[in-house]
Amino acid sequence: MFTPLLVSRNFIKSSLVILCFLLANERASGTPDSQEFHIDATSSKMMVHVGRSGVFSFAGHDHEVAVPAIAGTVTLDRTDVTRSKLSLQFDATAMKVTGIGEPAKDVPEVQRVMLSERVLDVERHPKITFVSDSISVGQRSANGMQLRITGQLTLRGVVRPITVPVSVQISSDRLSATGKATVRQTNFGIRPVSAGAGAVKVKDEVEITFTLVARPGR
Repeated sequence: MFTPLLVSRNFIKSSLVILCFLLANERASGTPDSQEFHIDATSSKMMVHVGRSGVFSFAGHDHEVAVPAIAGTVTLDRTDVTRSKLSLQFDATAMKVTGIGEPAKDVPEVQRVMLSERVLDVERHPKITFVSDSISVGQRSANGMQLRITGQLTLRGVVRPITVPVSVQISSDRLSATGKATVRQTNFGIRPVSAGAGAVKVKDEVEITFTLVARPGR
């Protein structure tokens, strides 16, 4: 006959065996399920390309804008990438017209108008943010995959959904994402700048190209 004390000891021993088995399996599986990466602004690059339209669009110039101040985090779920999260912040006040492809004398005025209340209105809205809602996975390769990230873009205080196709490369100490997105200015309360009674104006749609690099820890 088993005494209560012996039953308790056997139960404890069995529990310890099960716990050791689970811990051994967790160690064998390698990295944790979830890992946090932080954007490396010095290794990342984002450019905004603003085209021109209108009857005399040939007389105007395209504009290229650099977005140097990027911050944010990626919470990567290695067992199920669709459960990963992305949060990005951009300093609108640091955005800079590069001047590539346009007369040098025009650049200061283009920069001023871009930051003014006519476009970005950086005095009232100095930050641009993007927060993911969902992630879907497409084609996979040995160390990368194609994703479609849907989230909320906040620009000039207006929030709109946007979906961005992204090519991602992942290693133990680095995550990089390359992609292209199109944003319609009028969706965020921005009236495309025009000149000559509208004969020359910038396009409503602006194209954003980026390579974002993130690393573990801060």
